[in-house]
Amino acid sequence: KLCDLYGDKDEAAFVRAEKQAMIEAVEKHGWDGEWFLRAYDAFGHKVGSDECKEGKIYIEPQGMCVMAGIGKDNGMAQKALDATQKYLEFEHGIVLLYPAYTEYHLELGEVSSYPPGYKENGSVFCHNNPWIIIGETVLGHGDRAFDLYKRIAPAYIKDQKLHRTEPYVYAQTINGKESYLPGEAKNSWLTGTAAWTFVNISQYILGVYPTHNGLSINPCVPKGFGDFTLTRAFREGVYNITVKNPQNVEKGVVSLTVDGVKVDGCVIPYVAGKTEYNVIVTMG
Repeated sequence: KLCDLYGDKDEAAFVRAEKQAMIEAVEKHGWDGEWFLRAYDAFGHKVGSDECKEGKIYIEPQGMCVMAGIGKDNGMAQKALDATQKYLEFEHGIVLLYPAYTEYHLELGEVSSYPPGYKENGSVFCHNNPWIIIGETVLGHGDRAFDLYKRIAPAYIKDQKLHRTEPYVYAQTINGKESYLPGEAKNSWLTGTAAWTFVNISQYILGVYPTHNGLSINPCVPKGFGDFTLTRAFREGVYNITVKNPQNVEKGVVSLTVDGVKVDGCVIPYVAGKTEYNVIVTMG
């Protein structure tokens, strides 16, 4: 898109071809049948495969691939999120891998050096939980996305004596389901979770996404979320946005008006120098 804006058609065509080649490579060599592989080690062995004794499935490729839209049209993305739900989720979040390693693997290193359910070895690493949540919104699953968000959000944590860290900040890691004390958190502040959560909530759940051509509005919310309003500063303008959801759907914009004028699609056209936009979005 940047190349298009700069008028570099040759570079744009090259990048799009490379993107397609990467998608095909991932779907051919990075798919394990029910989820995406984590990697191949230096010996050419699969990591994060059903063929593995431990560490059969990892969170990162499921989130990253679905966020990127890989497998959205052929069912791989849905299968990957289904496997994530089946093997990685529990009440305190989504664990990094499952089953946890019980033996040290020289070819894997640190990930297998911790006790099961701790740190890289099967705990909930909070900064990559939003990747799965964003993936759920890509497929239009508002209920799933918001449920997963609540599992790690400090405001929704009920057992603070178990969690132990401050009730107003994200932890880096929460002990996983295979640990001695599932749900106990560690390393508050030392995490990129807040930044990822802001992107998750603002751009994918509430759906206010900045693009080169203007502000895009395409929420993905749980059923029963209701109508809502929000204000967004973007470039030199302030956007007063009202979202109406009369059909109580999770995702889907059927109409968009800007200052009373109907606009096709989900993107509010940018007008240089304009300081205020009044926007009504109707989902359905």
